[in-house]
Amino acid sequence: MRIMSFNLLCGGADKRDWPYRTPLAVRTIYNADPDTFGVQEAHINWMRALTACLPAYDYVGVGRDDGAEKGEFSAVFYKKDKFDLLDSGSFWLSETPEKPGKGWDAACIRICSWAKLREKESGKVFVHLNTHLDHVGLVAMQKGAELIAKRGREISGEYPAFFTGDFNVTPDSAPCKAVLDGGFADCRTAAAVTDTGITWHNLQPITPEFTGAVIDYVFARGDVKVDRFAVIRDKIDGELPSDHYPVYADVEF
Repeated sequence: MRIMSFNLLCGGADKRDWPYRTPLAVRTIYNADPDTFGVQEAHINWMRALTACLPAYDYVGVGRDDGAEKGEFSAVFYKKDKFDLLDSGSFWLSETPEKPGKGWDAACIRICSWAKLREKESGKVFVHLNTHLDHVGLVAMQKGAELIAKRGREISGEYPAFFTGDFNVTPDSAPCKAVLDGGFADCRTAAAVTDTGITWHNLQPITPEFTGAVIDYVFARGDVKVDRFAVIRDKIDGELPSDHYPVYADVEF
């Protein structure tokens, strides 16, 4: 299977605003053909556009601000003809994870959404969790990563789990270590064939002054073989679809 993560960039200025980039993002996803994918910075208009333009997929997730449609989604999309949805949910990265609200020293409300899926052909079950960690609060980043790792173990139980997201921190950071300590492996380092290049480029040229960063991830838990990890740098009609490169992992379990 192919598990993908894609920060769509919620807005943008002028010709880089989200309505102009929607066809670019849709074609990027269509070309990558993931079995499941998690999105970040997807407001309700993004969600409506993706569901309209990618009819092969359904999704689980809610807006982080109100648990309905307000604020950014960290939704999980899945091929609806290939998988049965067994269970799903969302929780907030805070001291009160069952209701919307900021956690610890976070600048924004943050959420994790998840889907428990069964492949129709094989009957195999797995869980896909997806999030966008805070970009300011160091405690919120750490506690959020720890909470998702813990919840991921509880939700998946005996089944494999995949955890995608924009972490806003690099692989050597404490939040990433918390996920690894929680029993997940970074597919970037676990893959037989991998790509260690940057994932955030901010729609800027890479120069000695601006080098970008690796902040987008696919993690895996359980008896999972990671064949390949890749960063998608393809332009569509000469333009990039977002300020992040999407990433994906090809996995077997």
